[in-house]
Amino acid sequence: MSSKTSILLQAFTGTNKTVPVWFMRQAGRYLPAYRKIKEKHRLEEMFGNPDLAAKITCLPLKSLEVDALILFADILTLPSRMGFKITFSDQLGPVIASPIQKESDLKKIHNFDNLDSVSQTIHKIKQQIPDHLPLIGFAGAPFTVLCYLIEGGSSIHFNKTFRFLYTKPSSFHKMMTILTENTIRYLKLQQQAGIQVFQLFDTWAGILKASDYQNFILPYVQKIFTQVKLPSIYYLRGSQHLLALMEKSEAHFLSLCHEVVLGQDPILEKTRLGVQGNLFNLLLYADKRMLKQELQKVLQGARHHQKYIFNLSHGVLPDTSVEKLKFLIEQVHQFPWTNSA
Repeated sequence: MSSKTSILLQAFTGTNKTVPVWFMRQAGRYLPAYRKIKEKHRLEEMFGNPDLAAKITCLPLKSLEVDALILFADILTLPSRMGFKITFSDQLGPVIASPIQKESDLKKIHNFDNLDSVSQTIHKIKQQIPDHLPLIGFAGAPFTVLCYLIEGGSSIHFNKTFRFLYTKPSSFHKMMTILTENTIRYLKLQQQAGIQVFQLFDTWAGILKASDYQNFILPYVQKIFTQVKLPSIYYLRGSQHLLALMEKSEAHFLSLCHEVVLGQDPILEKTRLGVQGNLFNLLLYADKRMLKQELQKVLQGARHHQKYIFNLSHGVLPDTSVEKLKFLIEQVHQFPWTNSA
């Protein structure tokens, strides 16, 4: 048993003396060990095989002194057990074989079954990591998942999603309700298996104007955060215009993209919620001098908040330097933190 305590969990009470750091897409293609596994296995197999998924989740521990691990899975793991055939292409990303195109397609959706592989993965991870290192579980938020299910995969303009939302709002709400109930069950399954924190990824909610977010998104994420009794983080890309509504999400922490300048936003200045983020992930291409300067701006802005976790604005990209990530972690851990907000 380790005598250490988790600085990430301490951040949820504002009692940490060091800034905790972890990265979205932490166990991913930037790691040489991951790429070797990927040469032999398809993504579907990597997500669905508990031994492989646990091994990949733990890979960062060999090279990075991060303060948490995040479960290796996909935000479409849940709908893949709800009636959708989903494959993953290196060029196209996720591909949904029969996307939702009309109201009658709602019959395709059913409550998830047989996600035992996720529970098994979590059990295996917990057996391999130090007691003081928390495991973060996650799920895709209902709207973001629904975007994929309607578009048939990734999209630029989300025209199919907006057409469905504006012409069939009642059916859209029905699908959001089904996905919300299943997301709650899915996160509780992860909780029972041993996660200590969860993050809800609402990557595409930022495409909505505020009134649509309030109508079609907010009630559902509020239900998730109130019913899953764990320390929680809500990530939304393109969040600047939605901060006032995100604050009502019932999450404990808001994870922000780089569009939001910490220490300069009037809404965040008043919030009692924790803040996570938000160094622009493409700055990892810069030299260490520039990277340190930009990091200091983020950390100085974070001093305005008693509860803070360092992360990037989005996930680690495949060609990111491991050495740059190591440098970033060292700088974050050396930053003087007093919880004086």
